[in-house]
Amino acid sequence: MAFLRRLLGGSSGAPTHSLRPGRDSPFTLVDGIVDLEVVGESFRQDALRRAAGRLSGGVRAPVNAILVAEENNPHDPNAVAVWVLGDQVGYLRREDAARMRPGLLRLQDRSPTWIALPGVIVSGGPSDTLGLFLRFDPGAFGLAVPAGIAARHQAGGHVRTGLGEALRKDSDDDRYDLGWVSDIPSDPSDAVGMLGSRLAREPEPVSRHFLYAQFEGHLYGLRDRHPDALHLFDEACANHDSEMDAIRPALIAMFQGLPLLEVYRQAAIRHQKAHAWEPAIRWAHRGLAVYGVDALDPNSVDDLNVRLGKYQAKLAAERAPKPTPIRRPKVETGPSLPSQQGMEVTEELTCQVCGNPFERIRTRGRKPDRCPDCREAPRSSS
Repeated sequence: MAFLRRLLGGSSGAPTHSLRPGRDSPFTLVDGIVDLEVVGESFRQDALRRAAGRLSGGVRAPVNAILVAEENNPHDPNAVAVWVLGDQVGYLRREDAARMRPGLLRLQDRSPTWIALPGVIVSGGPSDTLGLFLRFDPGAFGLAVPAGIAARHQAGGHVRTGLGEALRKDSDDDRYDLGWVSDIPSDPSDAVGMLGSRLAREPEPVSRHFLYAQFEGHLYGLRDRHPDALHLFDEACANHDSEMDAIRPALIAMFQGLPLLEVYRQAAIRHQKAHAWEPAIRWAHRGLAVYGVDALDPNSVDDLNVRLGKYQAKLAAERAPKPTPIRRPKVETGPSLPSQQGMEVTEELTCQVCGNPFERIRTRGRKPDRCPDCREAPRSSS
């Protein structure tokens, strides 16, 4: 855990507002169920690359993005800027900003911290252009939920990870305390240190579940920047799973079912990328066992079932006996030479001088055109 100790002590600072969020500004994360587009990223590629921690190649980096309702923007009075790790990386689209700004200001007035949404930085094409995609909950911003999402809401499918719902109920539910969410530093390294420290002293199962989820997400996001991050991620996932006997019933009591348990999907993907099919299969199996029949979103179970089938097929292909290559006999281009196998064979030739036949032991090379007698006789001069 030396790596974790090195990350401890990250500053979260006092929950006060400034004109712009800094790299370590605390924020309140509002979970998302609907995709939200960010624009203007093409002009801020350096900031996105710093946040993603990679300069090139395939990128899929989870981040938390702070929303800032700008004042006196000369181009758009409703402008909402998007900031990651102390850098502005884009804006919400004009129509989205106009709809969301009043709700954002209401959330901001009730919170001592910035308001942030979960997102992911991804490669945008062969040129390695990066883009940012966010997820938000329309209801949290006072907006109508789209019809398709509303149907899932009626069936209990509106709960994704459950964090947003748990945050909304936090003040009215004494069984858990998620006040630490607003203290998470925006820098992933500092966030890992803070979350690890909190896990060491948090006793309540629901709070521990969400702490583990945030801890694992930040560790996985650091995998390309810190050599120990994946090892700590594996350790956190194993510890998280070992506590499911207490966490599972607590989540069911809160949500009347199980929200997305990202630990099982992400742990399976982690081993899939390493082509370690056996541990990937174990994580998929374990996730299915934990969900049982209590998953709020059937897609969570379907996803693990699909992954399990693929992993089992990959493992079976690796274990299948390889066909023995057929060795074809070498085709001789000339007459066989039994002398190579310890046998001497004679052959009969005709002398081109005297016309008499003569014998010799067959060997490789040019055949003589004269018999021994003619070879010994001096050649006649013409």
